[in-house]
Amino acid sequence: MVSAILKTMRPKQWVKNIVIFAALIFDRQLTKVTSLLPTLAGFFLFCFITGAVYIINDLADLEADRKHPKKRFRPLAAGVFPVRVAQAAAIILLLLAFPLAYWLSREFAAVAAVYFLLNLAYSKWLKHIPLIDVLSIAAGFVLRVIAGVVLIEVERFSPWLYVVTTLGALYLGFGKRRAELALLAGDANAHRRVLNGYTLPFLDQLITIVSSTTIIAYSLYTFSAPNLPPNHTMMLTIPFVIYGIFRYLYLVQVEHKGGAPEDLAFTDHPLQAVILLWGLAVLIIFYLD
Repeated sequence: MVSAILKTMRPKQWVKNIVIFAALIFDRQLTKVTSLLPTLAGFFLFCFITGAVYIINDLADLEADRKHPKKRFRPLAAGVFPVRVAQAAAIILLLLAFPLAYWLSREFAAVAAVYFLLNLAYSKWLKHIPLIDVLSIAAGFVLRVIAGVVLIEVERFSPWLYVVTTLGALYLGFGKRRAELALLAGDANAHRRVLNGYTLPFLDQLITIVSSTTIIAYSLYTFSAPNLPPNHTMMLTIPFVIYGIFRYLYLVQVEHKGGAPEDLAFTDHPLQAVILLWGLAVLIIFYLD
């Protein structure tokens, strides 16, 4: 039962909450214990809230998941544990997360509440509206970044990172929709209603626009952010970002993967390697300058 509940909370999806550390890392406060500890606490609280959101989402999509070729194996859709247990688990997680979030920071609790309400709206309405569904996902990533900002006293955090986060999330979101549409083909509308508002050529065009804009925005950040080394060494990380974007596009369009981007982060070795190299490069540039 505990294993099934944990699986429903989707621990793999918690990797998305890593963006909470953006403010800490890019504001050069990673070595400050007084900033690191609140950010770590915020990360785990967001994992609790995210887990509750996924339980609620599975409860809302129960009938649709039972008809999906892959989602029908999820614990709730497969009938591994009762609906009442799932409801109780979601309530307990939220009763733990929000009081602790308020204790940590009132601003952080407010951002977490907005994130939670956005996800409720997404589960109920927004995920059925083409374009708005992916924009809502991107807003969730931006709220995570904001949550990390309000937990520390930022000094020179660049607003360009909000732009890059938004565009990167849109890129992953449209890639996910393309992978789902290609997988489900003619039965797409029966499994995810919003896919009826997309076509493969339309999604390919959106992915082209967003991917190119992401590269431009990140490149501008490496030259114009106020807290970067004056010798522009941050520009050396641009090739890693370009390769990561190209690799994901390859996986979606050639390998026909990408329906679950978080799975690629745990299974695709070239993607793992470029993320690791980019992270190491950022740390070296920021903290060994």
